[in-house]
Amino acid sequence: MKIKLVAGAMAFALTAPALAHDPDAIRADAHAPIGVMGDHTHAKGEWMLSYRFMRMEMDGNRLGTDPIGPDTIATRIGNVNGPPAMLRVVPTSMTMNMHMLGVMYAPSDRVTLMAMLPWLENEMSHVTFAGMMGSDELGQFTARSSGFGDVKLSALVDIIDAGPTRLHIQAGLSLPTGSIDEAARVLTPMNTMPTLTLPYPMQLGSGTVDPIVGATLRHQTGHWSWGGQASAVFRIDDNDAGYRLGDEAQLTGWMGWSPAPAWAFFGRLEGRTRGTINGSDARIVAPVQTANPDFHGGERVTAALAANWVGQSGALRGQRFAAELASPLHEDLNGVQMSADWTLTLGWQYAWGGAH
Repeated sequence: MKIKLVAGAMAFALTAPALAHDPDAIRADAHAPIGVMGDHTHAKGEWMLSYRFMRMEMDGNRLGTDPIGPDTIATRIGNVNGPPAMLRVVPTSMTMNMHMLGVMYAPSDRVTLMAMLPWLENEMSHVTFAGMMGSDELGQFTARSSGFGDVKLSALVDIIDAGPTRLHIQAGLSLPTGSIDEAARVLTPMNTMPTLTLPYPMQLGSGTVDPIVGATLRHQTGHWSWGGQASAVFRIDDNDAGYRLGDEAQLTGWMGWSPAPAWAFFGRLEGRTRGTINGSDARIVAPVQTANPDFHGGERVTAALAANWVGQSGALRGQRFAAELASPLHEDLNGVQMSADWTLTLGWQYAWGGAH
């Protein structure tokens, strides 16, 4: 039975008409997997509204590439903000939810403008160890922060538009609309619960104006498509709290297969690197790894599976729904940090106006 099903699927893929032969079809693979931002451009006068929901789960800790337990961190990893001499508060898990509203508009056939507005919800669970040394657990607590993140404004400029092959570049800015003053009650090793400024990963923005650059190449042929994107964010100045986040660079590539115009299925690989934090916030002095500016950034390679669906007729024509599930293949982190577990991204996109 399984052999018959596989043979039937192969026969369909080989005998189905080429998608490009249907002039009225809207191809689901005209957009990249939903985890890729700024992946496409629009025709003159066209608008697009989009919504993304991304949930990232982090679980456990790593020192460089190796897993490390809370007891080991609390008894062997030094605290740069000491005393105490050791890190006595250890994060154990973190959940990050992002709601992203996007708007795109093309004032010409060559230029597409893009704005992205995120709402962030962060939650980090910790275990606190008693006193100045030893491995006795005092208790646990969870810190939370939420609010608008940094708004990103970009222009996407077409360089090559040769039928199935397209290349565009991106230039933009990340604006400091996200808070860097988030605070919450924490459980200290001395069994007190003061309200303190939260460490860097729990803040909602960078506090700086950051240039964004990128380039995206896409190609479609028959039932297949592929693409790649390189992008970077540069931190060029300190924020009002006296620090700046590390520069970021990302390279991703994907391959897609469309059994019919409405559907596309993708595999994607992504490599990302981020530098350590330069400077420090004098308010962030807790004996926890996330308060150490050197314990941020590193390298991560991630694999993802994704699917796109786009309506072909009626009220759903042009409405796109997409999903992507990603998990890291490799992590090499700067110092002790939380380890990524998985990321789920769901999205909706709708374009109107212009020439279709």
